[in-house]
Amino acid sequence: MRYEEFCLADPWFYDTPARLGTDADSFDHVWRPLPMGWECTRRGIWVAMSCRGRTLPRQGWKVHVSARLDNAERILKAVCDYCFPRGISFKFLHSKKILLTKNAKYAPREDSGKFVTIYPADYAELERLLVDLSAELAGEHGPYILSDLRYGTGPLYVRYGAFTERWLADDEGQFVPAIERPDGTLVAEQCSPVFGFPDWAEVPEVLAPHLARRDRPHESRFPHLVERALHFSNGGGVYLARRDMGDELVVLKEARPHAGLDLDGTDAVARLHRERNSLQRLQGVPGVPVLYDWFTVWEHHYLMMEYLPGRRLDRWVAANYPLATCDSEQADVAAYTRRALGVLDQVEKLVRSIHKRGVVFADLHPGNILLGEDDSVSLVDFELAFLIDESDGRPVPAAPGFSAPDDRTGQAIDDYALAALRLHMFLPLTRMMRFQPDKVNLYMEAIQERFPVPDEFGKVVLAELAPTSGSVVNVQPQARSRTTMNVGRDKTPTAVEFDAARPDWHAVCGSLIEAILLSATPDRQDRLFPGDIEQFTVGGACFAFGAAGVLHALAVSGGGRYMEHERWLLNSVRRERPHRPGFYDGSHGIAYVLRDFGYVHEAVALIDESAPLVGQLHDHGLHSGLAGIGLNLLHFGQVLQSGTYLAQALSIGDRLAEKPHLTAGRRGPYATAGLLRGWSGPGLFFVRLYEHTSDRSWLDLAACAVQRDLDECVARPDGSLQVPGEGGQPLPHLGVGAAGIALVVQELVRHVPDTQCATALPALRRACYPEFVAQSGLFAGRAGLLGALATLQRGHADFDDERALTRHLARLGWHVVRYRGELAFPGNKSLRLSMDFATGTAGVLRALTVAADRSGALLPFLDASAPAK
Repeated sequence: MRYEEFCLADPWFYDTPARLGTDADSFDHVWRPLPMGWECTRRGIWVAMSCRGRTLPRQGWKVHVSARLDNAERILKAVCDYCFPRGISFKFLHSKKILLTKNAKYAPREDSGKFVTIYPADYAELERLLVDLSAELAGEHGPYILSDLRYGTGPLYVRYGAFTERWLADDEGQFVPAIERPDGTLVAEQCSPVFGFPDWAEVPEVLAPHLARRDRPHESRFPHLVERALHFSNGGGVYLARRDMGDELVVLKEARPHAGLDLDGTDAVARLHRERNSLQRLQGVPGVPVLYDWFTVWEHHYLMMEYLPGRRLDRWVAANYPLATCDSEQADVAAYTRRALGVLDQVEKLVRSIHKRGVVFADLHPGNILLGEDDSVSLVDFELAFLIDESDGRPVPAAPGFSAPDDRTGQAIDDYALAALRLHMFLPLTRMMRFQPDKVNLYMEAIQERFPVPDEFGKVVLAELAPTSGSVVNVQPQARSRTTMNVGRDKTPTAVEFDAARPDWHAVCGSLIEAILLSATPDRQDRLFPGDIEQFTVGGACFAFGAAGVLHALAVSGGGRYMEHERWLLNSVRRERPHRPGFYDGSHGIAYVLRDFGYVHEAVALIDESAPLVGQLHDHGLHSGLAGIGLNLLHFGQVLQSGTYLAQALSIGDRLAEKPHLTAGRRGPYATAGLLRGWSGPGLFFVRLYEHTSDRSWLDLAACAVQRDLDECVARPDGSLQVPGEGGQPLPHLGVGAAGIALVVQELVRHVPDTQCATALPALRRACYPEFVAQSGLFAGRAGLLGALATLQRGHADFDDERALTRHLARLGWHVVRYRGELAFPGNKSLRLSMDFATGTAGVLRALTVAADRSGALLPFLDASAPAK
């Protein structure tokens, strides 16, 4: 859900919502000209107004002003007219488009509604401001700000928090915004969609009655007993409840006024009205929930409907899809095919029944389909449904991969989604067709080759999904044929077939390099190469998601060096120092690349300046924590012959070696076992410390660390050993998963052949074999598996490894698309292309060169350069 707002500014790449605002769309005309004595600063999506010579406290009670799209200008003008003459600093969202995205359905709930933030200097100013502005804004409304205390009944809200940016490492080792206790200690600032404030913060007298009113039970008591939340969005929640406090289970769907906006500005309440009307019209259709009631409690609207038990179809596919196993048996493929075709037939019959009632569902995708234990099918979530004979005949776009082209209206919208669902059930890559609609031909050939579907199946899918002259879904040029891509620069194109016997990998890598270079934006300060949305959190210079990793991949994969881009990296860290010390998300990874390029002074400065942050870290991992930093310090100590850095590396090794830390650390709610987030990262660090010191106690610690990750793995029926992810789904990946663990086990086995961990290596290798991988990236996709297998092959050649590696190389053709005539790959979620190291094209490039050359390090510190002892 976090990715939605980063898809709005650019059709090719994830980009910050700050790029949405234009001069024509901005609120600049409201406050211009800027009064004398004031400074205006653009900070991302915010415009900050500060009065020169006025000093603010570092934290305190701040005021948020909520607004709708239709009253935002009036509200901002009132705030400007009040704050400018009084010298009160404030900030506001830059444009209407940004305001819409911050109030969109899947925007972060803790930020929803916040249009203006005002910083009063003291309690007296806070009281005057609230009293005066509440009178000025009487009658204005906006989304309720869940994280704040409401002042009165208008659009003013208050919360305690930081006025200036400070950071702190939390219990998980991640750096989060901080505030200061009275004794000077920094603590994490609460950032959640629930109002709260520090127990040591004084509550101003002006807020006391509003806090008391909030804490009183509301006169409109909730009439049903909520068992648990099924789903949350910015528009409201979906809850499993007991009707009238009794035994009957029902589903309650909540809608918050003015919140959860669609791209056309429709709010959650309007969508809930639409869903109520559709359900009323569809009463009695089997597989459609019965509508029981419609009611309002306080300001929120609710639908109460029948509870239909079942498993979401996307989760059923994930659990049963045969090509996701390490070696699918033909009997399993045939059994899945029979069951999947039966489910698809039921879905089509249900959709046709809905059409007969004059309704278009308009949001058909696996997340809205429930499958009962007997494979009975139900549909949920009718908030986009509309009448077939409605004049506009088309709502806002639905789920990615299932949203019909703009030339489809009415019933044809569901027909397209049905065909996409048929494709998805046998090859879940429908999102890729947004980039290149004719990939449906490649996908159908793969389906017909692997699954015993009837001949008519492919004809039905192609009739609906194959691109037509009127289709505008495509955002890129068409490819010439099913597996052939045109690569090369301004020369005769070279045809490369990924599934050919001897593909021209040199040509492929050359095209990937060209695509990366074509995507560069050296004129921007926030990022050089487009990548994952994390680059807008951790910075566009870092190794995993930013410029450092891309430049590293280019240099070590035959792409050369580029002085303009290196200058961008240098200027970036000079302009703003990273606020994280980690290797993949902070200072140490950038320093590694700078030193490698010869910028030793700048690299050393980055490491030295990050030392206080390293002291705060608790995270043990390679990605953001102590293992990655320790490996880098060891590397710097060796190449620079620095006893200081070597001592710091050994000190970090000692911190990680503390028995309680190593054996009894707290596990979070999500799977972390693996190279980057788990204990295999410290295991690799311990192996490298042994190679440096010859102290075998480090090998004992390495075995202990790796075993901790192995203890989280489970044996699968296909003979693999896997890290269990959400819902028990296996994670084979390089970052979190079996592939990364296997690489460290192999490093350990080089020195301790009889280690107990060695017995797990064949099953870990086998985990890297699945034919289907949803994504292509290095850390959580196919590139990581092929790169890991190529690296593992050096230690022990294996026929099955080689066969799986060859298949991964061939199947890259399922993921590749064209960008400006060159080859590129999508990032996480496959909603946009990415050029970064962790999720995108640079990581695929690195894996391909390692696989093609059978040499080189897939990742830093995995070079295994030290001989076995």
